[in-house]
Amino acid sequence: MVTLFLIFEFYTMTDLIVTIDGPAASGKSTVARLLAQKLGASFLDTGAMYRAVTLAAMKDRVDLSNEDALLDALQRHKFRFSVRAGRMCISIDAVDVTDLIRHPQVTANARYIAAAPKVREKLVEMQRRFAADREKIVTEGRDQGTVAFADADVKFYLTADPAERARRRQAELETKDDGETLEQTQKALEERDQSDQNRDVGPLKTADDAIIVDTTHLDIDQVVDKLHGLVKDICSKKK
Repeated sequence: MVTLFLIFEFYTMTDLIVTIDGPAASGKSTVARLLAQKLGASFLDTGAMYRAVTLAAMKDRVDLSNEDALLDALQRHKFRFSVRAGRMCISIDAVDVTDLIRHPQVTANARYIAAAPKVREKLVEMQRRFAADREKIVTEGRDQGTVAFADADVKFYLTADPAERARRRQAELETKDDGETLEQTQKALEERDQSDQNRDVGPLKTADDAIIVDTTHLDIDQVVDKLHGLVKDICSKKK
C-alpha cells in the first residue's frame, strides 16, 4: 500500500496528464499518439503493455486463466517500454516484440491479463512510473481516467458506432493479410467490449469528469484537432 501511494505522489508531479479511454477500435491509440505530438508530450500506449505481458505468457505456455501463473510470467521477464518517433516500442528480455504483440491472437488473449487484478496492479505501477519521468503525457487505455490517473488534468472518452469500429479494425487487419472477415472482427470486438465492461477490476467505463467524443463521423485529424483545442482551452482556464 505504501509503494502505491508513493507512486501516486510521483505521477502528480507531471505537468500535464491527458487520458483517453474507450472501447477497442474507437481510435484511441492513433489519436493519443498524434495528440501527444501536437502537445509535445510522451505517448503511453497501455494496450501495448498488456499485449506484451500476454505474449510473454503465451511463449511460456502458461495457463492464461491462472492469475498467479500470469504474475509469475510478468515477474520472470524483463520488459522495456520506450517511445521512438511517437511510437511505443517494446522489448522482452532485450528482444524487440513491437510488431509481434499486434498479432490478433495476442490481442484476443489480452483479456486474461486485463481480468487479473494482481497483474493489473503491477501494470498500473509501471504506467505511473512511466509518467513520473516525463513532463507531459498522453495515455490511452480503458481505465486511465478512472484508475491509473484518476487526477489527470484532462480526460477524454472516445466512442464510435460498433459497425464503424469493426470497419476500422478490419482495415487494420487487412494490411497485415490476416484474412479475418468483417463479421469475425465485429464479433471479436463485441466479446472484448463485454469482457472489458463486466470485469471486476478496472472495468471500461466513462470517468465522471471525462469529455465524451463520438468519433463515428470524424476522421483522425478532426478528432485530434478537437481534442487539442479542448486541452488548450481547459489548461488556459486553469492558469
